[in-house]
Amino acid sequence: MRSLLSSSPSPQDGPQLHHLDRNHRRPVELSPSRQTFSDRMMEDSIAAAEEVISKWGPEVEASLFCGNGRAEADRFLRAASDLHRSMLFFTSPSANSAASPATRSAVLFRAQSLLSAAMRRLERELHLLLSDHCHLLDSHCSSSSDASTIEDAAKSITEMESALDVVMRDLRAVAEAMISAGYTRECVRVYKTVRKSFIDKSIRQLGFQRLTQSQVQKLDGSALESRIRAWLAAAPIAFRILFSRERLLCDRIFAGSDAIRESCFAGVARDAAAALLAFPESAARSKRSPEKLFRILDLYDTLVEFWPDIESLFIFESTAAVRSQAVVSLLRLAEVARSTLADFEAAIERDASRSPVPGGDVHPLTRYVMNYLVFLADYELALVDIFADSPLQTPSPLPDSFFEAAAVATSPTSSHSSPSSASTATSFEGSPWSSSSSAAAGSVSVRIAWLVLVLICKLESKAELYREAALSYLFLANNIQYILRKVNESALRPLLGDEWVAQHEAKARHYAASYARLAWVKVAAAIPADVSGMEADERMCGFNAALEAECRGQAGWVVVSDGGLREEVRKRWRRWWFRRTECSTRGASGSSRNRVSGSSKDSNRSQ
Repeated sequence: MRSLLSSSPSPQDGPQLHHLDRNHRRPVELSPSRQTFSDRMMEDSIAAAEEVISKWGPEVEASLFCGNGRAEADRFLRAASDLHRSMLFFTSPSANSAASPATRSAVLFRAQSLLSAAMRRLERELHLLLSDHCHLLDSHCSSSSDASTIEDAAKSITEMESALDVVMRDLRAVAEAMISAGYTRECVRVYKTVRKSFIDKSIRQLGFQRLTQSQVQKLDGSALESRIRAWLAAAPIAFRILFSRERLLCDRIFAGSDAIRESCFAGVARDAAAALLAFPESAARSKRSPEKLFRILDLYDTLVEFWPDIESLFIFESTAAVRSQAVVSLLRLAEVARSTLADFEAAIERDASRSPVPGGDVHPLTRYVMNYLVFLADYELALVDIFADSPLQTPSPLPDSFFEAAAVATSPTSSHSSPSSASTATSFEGSPWSSSSSAAAGSVSVRIAWLVLVLICKLESKAELYREAALSYLFLANNIQYILRKVNESALRPLLGDEWVAQHEAKARHYAASYARLAWVKVAAAIPADVSGMEADERMCGFNAALEAECRGQAGWVVVSDGGLREEVRKRWRRWWFRRTECSTRGASGSSRNRVSGSSKDSNRSQ
């Protein structure tokens, strides 16, 4: 309607219903004889509207909607509607009007001037109402949280919800008045400006600050960690509360137009949502490290958690960029997680420490890897999703498996060889984790079991650094027992399963028994047997000396740190020791009897 008039009417245009003077205040009356009933009705409508609208000029600072009553606001909205209806009447070719074209132009010019003033007022009212609505949301949250009792909180929420309903009705009334009058662009502009400012401010208050990718790349480790924590706290609130409420607000205020509703929501929330969802991608592109994997998985978990909210809120074509950014970030995070875990495996294999741990104690690499895997097990669901289409790639030929029970005690000929020779010959494919399906091969259990296998293989190579074979076995027993303890105390136990634990417990017992046998073999060899007299005394002295020397040599050894396994080793050692000493005693007794018998025969012969 604003483009219907191209110029103001001149005095020569003939009789008019109303013609404003230069100050647009006093209308010039048209002779009643030239009016139809409809003309008169429209003239009265315009006059009544002018009376209402003129009271709310730009100099008036008060709001139409202030106070308890809404009578003045209703009159103003009706006046704007009447002006619009009058303009439609005089622009309709079929209208029952006796006014000439020049007169109609004059009336339309006058009505348009009044309508423009009314719309400027409604723009201001819309801005005020939206600002009040922002404060109402803030007061709603604080009132319910500051309430001393449940009853007070319920009462406060009820009051705020009631006030919110009133504001919603007012906002919708103003929006409908502006849209129906042809001022959609102005209405949408005001709405987007106020609400976008509120959303951006709210996200900043949540602790999230927009950063470009280059800015994220320049952050050091602690600064990036702080930014990630802020994002993890802000993003769920933004998508589940801020953007969700904004969508409801748009749906209620602009219920009459899907296009306007979509445009307003996209204009308010799209940029903020896209910026939030771009941060995980930027964080994933920063320098990789094994320790950063857990934050990458936190970001992935959080994104997956509110992905349904993203899909439902940003369903419009105009907000497709938000959904696309979420997908890009998820894919990037998954890619970095896979690469980081591969780097972690490679770091285990590359560990180049050549100093044996004193006393055969738990190696620092074992502690680091197992603590890492304990934390990793808490992200099972995320890892299952990340590795769903990435089957485990193992080397060929595969190393000896540590997923089968250890072989029974080694033979005497191999008892002094390196511990790695006692490994079973069964390959990884023969373990409980083997499967022909890519789904099973890509499971979290398989990957964690593989990482433990890589660790144990590395420990075997480190066991060869010890000069004493017994200490090598003790080192392996302590480290595998530590692995078992970390598995049993964490979420790794249900992932790896009872069979895996039983097999590795058998391997730890095997290593501990091998240590006990090899550590005391010299002492056992010194047990007096088949001797008597002075020779027996000498052999006993040798036995005592060997025992004392072995005790001194093992003084700094960490003899099986696990109490249960240590007691089992003691029992096995006692049984072995008793058998050895018993055999020696029997041998000595038999020799004595033979010597006594021979002496008797010689004596009889001599007699």
